[in-house]
Amino acid sequence: MVELTANECRVLGTLVEKAQTVPGSYPMTLNALTNGCNQKNARDPVTELGEDVVYEAVDSLRLKGLVREVMLSGSRVAKFRHMAREVYAVSTEELVILAELWLRGPQSAAELRSNASRMSPLESVDAVQATLEAMAARPEPLVRELARRPGERTTRFEQLVCPGLHAAAAPVLAASRAVADLPGAATPLADRVADLERQLVELKATVDTLAKAVADLGGS
Repeated sequence: MVELTANECRVLGTLVEKAQTVPGSYPMTLNALTNGCNQKNARDPVTELGEDVVYEAVDSLRLKGLVREVMLSGSRVAKFRHMAREVYAVSTEELVILAELWLRGPQSAAELRSNASRMSPLESVDAVQATLEAMAARPEPLVRELARRPGERTTRFEQLVCPGLHAAAAPVLAASRAVADLPGAATPLADRVADLERQLVELKATVDTLAKAVADLGGS
C-alpha cells in the first residue's frame, strides 16, 4: 500500500473533497489547493500550510502516482488532480470515507455518514459500517476499528494510509482511561467524561452541516 505523510494526506484529502463538492473548480491550482488545505471548517487540525509546503506534498504525491499535473486549454496556470481512486482501487463510497478520515481523523460510522455525505450520498449508517468493515478486511487494510472508549456506544475507525496521522487524539483516550483507573474513582464519572466527548464530536458535525447549508443558501 502507498503510505502518505501528514501533509500528503491533507493535500490528497482536499483534492478528493473538492473534486466531489465543487467539480467546476477542479482540477485545482496551487493557490486554491493551499486555501482548501487550510480552511477552517471540516478540518482537524486546522493548518496554516504555505504554498511551498503544499507544492512539496504535491510533488511527492506525483512521484507516488497519486497526483497529476494538467494544463487546461486557455489556462496559463498548472492545475492538479488526484488519482487516489485508481491507486487504492476504491469505490466512490470508500474514497470519500478515506478523505474524511484524512481530513478530520477517527470517526464512527454515524459521524462518517454525516460528514462524508457532503462529498457523495451515503445510504445509511449500516451501509457505512459495512463499507468500513470491507476496507478493514482487505489484504492491506485501509482502515481499522479502534477500541471502544469508556461510555461509548459505538466504535470509531481510523485510516491506515498514514499511521499515527491523528495521534493527538490519543491523550483524550488516555485521559478517560486514567480517570477510570484512579484508585477509588467512580466509574460513572469516566462514563460521563466519555459521553461528553462523544456529544461534542456530534455537535461539531451538526454545526459543520448547518454552516454548509447556510453557505449553499447564500450562494444560490
